[in-house]
Amino acid sequence: MAEARPTPPGDDRPIAEELTALLAGRLPGILGMRVLEASPDRIVGEMPVTERLLAPNGYLHAATVVALADTACGLGTRLSLPETASGFTTVELKTNYLGTARSGVISAVAVPVHRGGRTQVWDATVLDESGRTIALFRCTQLLISSERTTS
Repeated sequence: MAEARPTPPGDDRPIAEELTALLAGRLPGILGMRVLEASPDRIVGEMPVTERLLAPNGYLHAATVVALADTACGLGTRLSLPETASGFTTVELKTNYLGTARSGVISAVAVPVHRGGRTQVWDATVLDESGRTIALFRCTQLLISSERTTS
C-alpha cells in the first residue's frame, strides 16, 4: 500500500516547486499538473490539455476539471491544517461547468471559504488559457484528528 507523502515545508526551494514534486507519480502528476503559487490562502495550479484528457466527444473530460480543482483545494487544505489534524479527506464536491477546452492550458485558483476545527470548505475557479471561466468548483474537506496518547 502506498504511503502518504508529507507536506513539504518550502525550506529548500519555493513551496510551489515542492508541491509540484509531491504530485509526481500520483494522479495529479500523471495528468501533468503543476503548482504555480501556493500559500494557505490561495493555490494556483495548471495543466496542459492534451488529447488523452479529452472525452470521446472531443472536449475536455469533466473528470479532468475535477481532478485539477480538487488537487488545488487539497493542497490548500494541506497547507492550512490546524495542529490538531493529521490529515483530511474530501467528503463532498460540486462542479458547475460553464465551458470547456480542447487544447492549451487550464488553470485553477483555489481559495478557502471556511476553516473550522472539523471541516474546511474550498472554492476553485477553473479557467481556460484565455482567462475565461470554464468551471466553478466547491469541496468540503473533513479534517482527520491527530491521535493523542496521554501518560
